[in-house]
This record gives sequence, C-alpha cells and structure tokens, in this order.
Amino acid sequence: MAQNPTRRSTKQISGEDIVVETAWLYYHDGLNQSDIATRLMVSRATVVNYLQEARERGYIHTKLSPEAFTTHRAALKLCERFDLKAAYILPDGTGGPDDHASRITRGAADWLPSLLEPGDRLGIAWGKTVYDVAEQLEQTTIPDLTVLQLVGSMATPYGFSADVCSSNMARKFSATCINLHVPAILSSAKIAATLRAETLIAQQFEAVSNCNKTLFAVGSCNPDSHIVSSGLATLDELDQYKAMGAVGVLCGRFINADGDPVSGPLDDRMMGVELEKLRDRDAGILVSISEDRAGPTVAALKGGYATHVVTDQRSANAMMNLA
Repeated sequence: MAQNPTRRSTKQISGEDIVVETAWLYYHDGLNQSDIATRLMVSRATVVNYLQEARERGYIHTKLSPEAFTTHRAALKLCERFDLKAAYILPDGTGGPDDHASRITRGAADWLPSLLEPGDRLGIAWGKTVYDVAEQLEQTTIPDLTVLQLVGSMATPYGFSADVCSSNMARKFSATCINLHVPAILSSAKIAATLRAETLIAQQFEAVSNCNKTLFAVGSCNPDSHIVSSGLATLDELDQYKAMGAVGVLCGRFINADGDPVSGPLDDRMMGVELEKLRDRDAGILVSISEDRAGPTVAALKGGYATHVVTDQRSANAMMNLA
C-alpha cells in the first residue's frame, strides 16, 4: 500500500525542524494535538512540549483582534459618555499591580500600530507607563512616521532616561525620532525663556507643536506620584497646586477636575509641550493602568486631551462612576 505522502516520521523531521512543523500544523493548518501526534508518530505530550518550545523560541506571536476589546458594551459606553472615538477595554485578570499594569500596556502596544498611518507625527510623554508600551511593541514599520518627545528630560526612579521612551518607540516603528534636548524643568523662568529662544530648541518645540497624534498617561497628585519621584515638583510645590484645585498631571502640567490647566510656580520653568497644544489632535491615546487613576483620567477626558483610551474593566467602571 502506498504511504500517505503528507505523513512524515520523526526520523525524517528532527531538532528545530520538528518544532517548526508542529507549530505550523497546529497554528496554520488547525490540527488538534492528537492529530499532530498521529501524523508525526509521537505522543500528545511530546506535541505539547514542541508547542511550548516554539513559544519560548519566539516562533509564535498570538494576539487578539482589537475589535475584541473595542466593540463590547463597556467600551461603547465609555465612548458614549466621554465622546471618544474608541476605547480598548481589557478584562481585569488576576495578579498584583505590576501584572495588572503590564496587561494594559501590552494591550496598548497591540492596539497602537493600527491607530497610526504613514506620515503621522506621534508625540509621546514619558514615564513608566509609556516606557512599558514602547518595550512591548512588536517591530512594525510605518512609513514616514516621526516620534517626538513632548517633555524635556529628567532623571527617573525607574532606571531609564526620558528620551529612551521616544527613542525606543521610534526604533520599534523604524521611525524618525525628535528628542527634546533640554531638562524638563529649570531653576528659573529666565533661564527657561532663554533656552526656548535658542534656534535649535525653538525648532524642536515647533516640531512638537505640530504633532497630529499623542500617546500619554495621566499621573496623580499623590505624594508618591511620578511628578515628585522624578524631581519635577517638591511636596510643598505639589501641595500648592493641589490647593489651587489640581487633581492630575499630564505631560508635567497640572490639571483640575475639568481638565483645565492649573497655573502655578513651576509652569514658567517647565520645558515641554503646553496643554492647549494637546487638544484637537487627530488622536490622543491615553493609557490608564489603574482604577486609582480614574479621577485624573476622567479629568483628562473632560479636558479634551484624549480621543482613545486603553484601560481595564475595573478602571472603566470607576471612570463611569465619576462621570
């Protein structure tokens, strides 16, 4: 009897080849593990091991379509309430705060490429959330994309500098990168004004002002918040802004519960995009990693800085309750 030409034994396939063959049969041809075991003449447990090895070697990249997260009821309700173009709502999941945040930043990394087009100028904030989004992006080329750093640099407690966020994201998209080569805050308003007048820095600020899409997170006004830990504000300065109604921080600038800028002692010393420049963009993509940030996030939504939101179900519920 003639042998089935599609059936090969493990004597014909070995090593890395059999791992690839197993992955192809399972993910591409849709065979179940038992069928693959029969075809390759190995045990089902061996097939499971081969599939695990394929994942560990990075041969397999699995992601759900964005529609799975943007078209269900919670996402649509959030869009309706805050006049958003789209919301990407992830299941709550299990695990601690770090696992929780990682799920959301991974969701943002999966969604972001579909929100960008050739020729876009993407302005990005910096901080742990944006850094993690950039780290979890898969390599994707978007022609003629420019990534711009929205706020000057500052030492961070996380082991990376501010420009790493924009540089990493530009590298993942094979994009041009324009970093803002100034400190995020200076010792006096006079020095800040002098630097802004320098030709090179003025050109960088002009480029930042012309971005058509933005990616950012919103920080809290808690004593352990990023704006304090990074050295942008002291606790006394934070208290001054809170006394004037500040509830959140966006790109180093304070906002009140309605999303309006709160002017205070730091603003003239800041080197970064002004909040008015973040409104009325083609897309403002806000990543919110915790229900604890629901208040600042709602303030940013009311202020008109975001058209798209990435968060989880619990945080979305908290936002709706605060609206």
